Amino acid sequence: MRLHPSIRSAITVAATLLGTLTAQTQSADTLEIHNIFSSNMILQRNKPITVWGWTSPGQKVLVQFGEEKTEAAAKGEDGRWEATLSARKANSTGQKLTVSSGDASIEFDNILIGDVWVMNGQSNMAWGLRKTDWGDMETATSHLPLFRRIGIKPNESATLRKRLAKDRVDAWTVCSPETAGAFSAIGYSFGSRLQRALQIPIGIIDNARGGASIESLVPLHKFADDPIAAAYKAHLDKRIAAFDPAKLIEQKWQNQVARMRRRGVAEDKLPKKPGVDSLRSWDIPGVSPSDAGSCYNGMFGVFKGLSIKGVLFHQGYNNTSAQNCRPKRYRALVKLMVEGWREDFRDPKLPVGVIGFCAGSIAQTPDNFEIWSSSPAAFIREAQRLGLADLKDSTNTAFLPAYDVQIPGLHPQKKRAHGVRAARWALNQIYGMKVNWQKASLISAKPDGDRIVLTFDAPVFPDDKSVSIEGFSIADESGRFFMARAENHITKYQGIWGNKCDYKKVHVWSPLVKQPVAVRYAWARNPLGNLKVNGKDYLPLHCFRTDKRDWPEAGPETNAVDRAGAKSLAAECAARFEQRQAEEARRATEILGAKRKREAELAKRDGWRK
Repeated sequence: MRLHPSIRSAITVAATLLGTLTAQTQSADTLEIHNIFSSNMILQRNKPITVWGWTSPGQKVLVQFGEEKTEAAAKGEDGRWEATLSARKANSTGQKLTVSSGDASIEFDNILIGDVWVMNGQSNMAWGLRKTDWGDMETATSHLPLFRRIGIKPNESATLRKRLAKDRVDAWTVCSPETAGAFSAIGYSFGSRLQRALQIPIGIIDNARGGASIESLVPLHKFADDPIAAAYKAHLDKRIAAFDPAKLIEQKWQNQVARMRRRGVAEDKLPKKPGVDSLRSWDIPGVSPSDAGSCYNGMFGVFKGLSIKGVLFHQGYNNTSAQNCRPKRYRALVKLMVEGWREDFRDPKLPVGVIGFCAGSIAQTPDNFEIWSSSPAAFIREAQRLGLADLKDSTNTAFLPAYDVQIPGLHPQKKRAHGVRAARWALNQIYGMKVNWQKASLISAKPDGDRIVLTFDAPVFPDDKSVSIEGFSIADESGRFFMARAENHITKYQGIWGNKCDYKKVHVWSPLVKQPVAVRYAWARNPLGNLKVNGKDYLPLHCFRTDKRDWPEAGPETNAVDRAGAKSLAAECAARFEQRQAEEARRATEILGAKRKREAELAKRDGWRK
């Protein structure tokens, strides 16, 4: 697609401001190596090692790693060279990598061989260890010379980058109490556990981008593979073609001046109209971290060719507002994203763990349950899980629920649990170690009188073995969900001594719903929910629903839920909350009587006596 010269100028200026402008076709006058390489790095074991860079076209390049040597030739107008070294086993002894051509030479030392994991997503993945709960203790005990990290700074781009500018990189760093605070908190918790358990070098690539929407994290070439994604991309292309940077600058300047005048700022103190260099990447269609492929282009795909072990992904917040929530598109993009990574990094079974986006916001409780029950966020969590399932590769992928780590705010500081849970998955599923990790799936949901009986393929119950299961809502044909009561299926009633239960079954009911047809579990932005797989506190049951009432979703040109629609939904939820509270108060004696009656029936059935 051809861009208007003013648009190209705006994109170029914005890229320069972000430090992302690198020549894509120019010939290198001196020997260069891609900036993903440096001293102290970890190279991926058991896969061919590819090293590349640029020099004058036609020049021969000698690459030596340890005792192995190979040659490459600089080809094309940009003088790109690429050398491939043999795959190697893990090695904790530092080795030298030397690249030379003519009189020029580049040398890196203390390079190890192990496993390299990419930490991708948005700001809650990028969040640094030093800013989190337990960060002080984790940092103080981080003497881990075989655990290392490289960081990639914001570097969005409208096109796939070949070079990674040096000022966009925090070079490979050895983990220690002095350096660990800069590691992503989830990446540290994950990678440090892997390193200790496997006793091999582990490297993480921190390339998450704060504020990124999932659209920006999907390789550009994948949008054509799905009709929903293709329609979105076509709409973006129209926005790019229509973009007028001069008009936008004028509008932003006029708005700024109007605000300052309202505050009484004198005319001679008002700012002059800025130039095109005032535009941020967020302002430019195609470059914005909200737009197709932009963050992948400059922060992930920019180092494709490097062998990696897997990816840990944590994102979602920027796709969960009522106005831009599109679960069907999100689900399609999750699948396309993983497929694109596997294609670009030449590994059709590349392991990928997706951490459900963190809770944040106000916690759902019995005292506000319905008010928070219609959040679009729950539909995005579902889309994350189903998008992975669409790959039909449960061996190498996992959805890791995170909703139970509850703390308000955009950036919850409880990160350690997410990384440790991901490490459990990787050690169990990817590395075959005897570390506990398991998931549970719903097999059936069958109405039984005024209840719905759920059956799972694994035991699910609270980690404190409480008889009070929280987080369920239930609805009849009207589709109006109310907070529900729930319990595991009781096989033998034993009163205060604790009942014997079939933990693969859960009964759900509400005195307000006489003929239930559907249930939802942990269905809110920051949901109530205490079911754990096998009662393990680190294995929360994922949120789910049995109904087909999807979040309203329109095409890319319009929003199915505008602000007025969101307010209407919120008002309906509040009305349901008020109805439940009023009904439960009015019928308190009846509800308590029904509970006592059921207990008596179970006691009689099982011959229990006080």
